[in-house]
Amino acid sequence: MPNRLAHETSPYLLQHADNPVDWWPWSAEAFAQARERGVPVLLSVGYSSCHWCHVMAHESFEDAETAAFLNEHFVNVKVDREERPDIDAVYMEAVQAATGQGGWPMTVFLTPDAEPFYFGTYFPPEPRHGMPSFQQVADGVRRAWTDRRDEVGEVAGKIVRDLSERELAFGADELPGEDDLAQALLGLTRDYDASRGGFGGAPKFPPSMVIEFLLRHYARTGSEGALQMAADTCERMARGGIYDQLGGGFARYSVDREWVVPHFEKMLYDNALLCRVYAHLWRATGSDLARRVALETADFLVRELRTNEGGFASALDADSEDAVTGAHVEGAYYVWTPEQLREVLGDADAEIAAAYFGVTEEGTFEEGASVLQLPEGRGVVADADRLASIRERLLAARSERPAPGRDDKVVAAWNGLAVAALAEVGAYFERPDLVAAAVGAGDLLVRLHMDDRARLSRTSKGGQVGANAGVLEDYADVAEGFLALASVTGEGVWLEFAGFLLDHVLGQFVDEESGSLYDTAADAERLIRRPQDPTDNAVPSGWTAAAGALLSYAAQTGAEPHRLAAERALGVVKGLAPRAPRFIGHGLAVAEAALDGPREVAVIGEVGGELHRTALLGTAPGAVVAVGPAGGGEFPLLAGRELPAAYVCRRFVCDAPTTDVEELVAKLSG
Repeated sequence: MPNRLAHETSPYLLQHADNPVDWWPWSAEAFAQARERGVPVLLSVGYSSCHWCHVMAHESFEDAETAAFLNEHFVNVKVDREERPDIDAVYMEAVQAATGQGGWPMTVFLTPDAEPFYFGTYFPPEPRHGMPSFQQVADGVRRAWTDRRDEVGEVAGKIVRDLSERELAFGADELPGEDDLAQALLGLTRDYDASRGGFGGAPKFPPSMVIEFLLRHYARTGSEGALQMAADTCERMARGGIYDQLGGGFARYSVDREWVVPHFEKMLYDNALLCRVYAHLWRATGSDLARRVALETADFLVRELRTNEGGFASALDADSEDAVTGAHVEGAYYVWTPEQLREVLGDADAEIAAAYFGVTEEGTFEEGASVLQLPEGRGVVADADRLASIRERLLAARSERPAPGRDDKVVAAWNGLAVAALAEVGAYFERPDLVAAAVGAGDLLVRLHMDDRARLSRTSKGGQVGANAGVLEDYADVAEGFLALASVTGEGVWLEFAGFLLDHVLGQFVDEESGSLYDTAADAERLIRRPQDPTDNAVPSGWTAAAGALLSYAAQTGAEPHRLAAERALGVVKGLAPRAPRFIGHGLAVAEAALDGPREVAVIGEVGGELHRTALLGTAPGAVVAVGPAGGGEFPLLAGRELPAAYVCRRFVCDAPTTDVEELVAKLSG
């Protein structure tokens, strides 16, 4: 019999709707039930493409005996972290403070007042590797709650007080300057893996925002070292198993330092960010590899993640059904053995494919299977047409395998990132279909996610909007997508929509006294702490994303409050850049734009014309582009300009107009 999750829109919650655990969604009613029964709350947080979330669900939450124990002694609350990032952030901060680490699934026990008192992540069904079993943990919590209730209350109260007293260092009340960004580059250089690309050791995550900073720093300063780190990292990732060599798109991360074996889930946000990064690398260098990867990743987004409503789904699972055993196995959809190559290609082409893609008899993954990659120095002798045929036949054969599950939830923020990427890639490479896909997703966000007061809902699914309010990253990333659409399409309505969203940022998310930003609106649901995190992790933080969107909007419109808010927000970069440059990459990229101006480009002329496209391809950090006919009123940058030409300005102080493409390139070369 389905539990209370059966009517939710989150695919993750729906995956648990048939558990024998009597799950509640996060709600006031759940905590009221806990108070009425006098029992603690088990809070379990995860997301649909999380491998270990599925493992713990199968081992514990689908087990009738475990479920009966949980139902008797707890009120059990299940949360999709992608749907409620505010809840996830607040309790993950507590988990990390208490244990020194975090991750998903996140397992937290709360008082009926939502105060945490015991923490963990994955717990096995039996004691293992020094870890207690989940049953032992749950029983220990039950006994503590029954026998030492006052002590539990004291612990919970202390945790909440400690969290509320943690102060964030906001940096100085000034913009990061040349020295700060040079210091950040030095810190990244120290952490750079010169032989394999990327930063740090295993596991290795694609550093998309850091690469964007490196490209902007190179454009502004000419630093060859910054460009080399960006280009080499992009090449290593594109040649590695983290990149899908057949279908395009990137997996979440590599479990090794060499980018060979990925954690196979594919996330919308990773692919949107990386699609844009590779396009910007091509813009800076003309690299054929960067062009190919940008286009293949864009095509992957449209082909495999676009929903019927025109938005983009959140993720593809890491696991899928093994065609032979029927078991759900991580990576089953993507890996190959030499025998499987021979079955599809025949002996001669299988030999070429094995050498070209690094498929070995012993395998690079599990049970003799290999993740496809493009190892250097293999010396494969085959013409381009034959290799293209091999890739097409392998992709066709793979498409017959049981496909990974898809999380069809449309997240506003991540769709904003996809809109920006597809709009730019479509414009750069003259692919109007990609621009149309970006416009379609933008239309969905306006039509379904924005209400008549321009307030955002976080998610939708199947055309049904979710109940959860947008958080700061939603407003910032959607505004960023709309600003990109405005520059590419010449349609001023997108600039207007971005302005509506950013006015909400100023009114609901900014602390007027300090200029710092909160992740939730002033009128949002009150949790034990109002979340506030400026660090960039898998995606740009709401804080730095808002700084970037506010800066671009101010450059387009001359809006001084937006410019001032962006500059005050960037103070945190000055504080964090010297200590943790890898975790403030987007903030560093925005700081580069602020130092450069950013430049404002007004093109009186045809949308998609030579001057417009040249302006879009300028590498000056964060440059904004307005395009339209003489006398056009859709963009403030076009006001009063009659001569068909391009005008390059900084803070509304302009150079002489030009109709010469080479001169425009020089003006926008950083």
